[in-house]
Amino acid sequence: MEVARDVYYTPIYMKKNRPAYKLSVLADSDKIDEVEDIIFANSTSIGIRKFPVERKILDRKTTKISYKGIDLHYKLVNHKDKTYVYGEYKSALDLAKLLNLPLKEAYKKLDEVYEEIYEKKN
Repeated sequence: MEVARDVYYTPIYMKKNRPAYKLSVLADSDKIDEVEDIIFANSTSIGIRKFPVERKILDRKTTKISYKGIDLHYKLVNHKDKTYVYGEYKSALDLAKLLNLPLKEAYKKLDEVYEEIYEKKN
């Protein structure tokens, strides 16, 4: 079970120019105690700053396309009557390995495969 919606860290400098990392965690309010327990048990932190954050999410759905023996996964995101298509990272990685492409090129190929399949359906 996932406790946090998102976690990331940022390199920072503390007082006296000591290097450190700022841990940022986005979690639902009913998970705060559990998140705090995890942080205190697994880090040297002795304090946590908390503040509420609003989250806006777009309507989305996922789709899958079979291509050369692998499944490629996409998110279809809607905003103001427009649909945007985003290939999943894991799919780009799988495609890069399959076609021996750099990851950047695999993302382009993901887009091409989606367009090719989408055009055949319409």
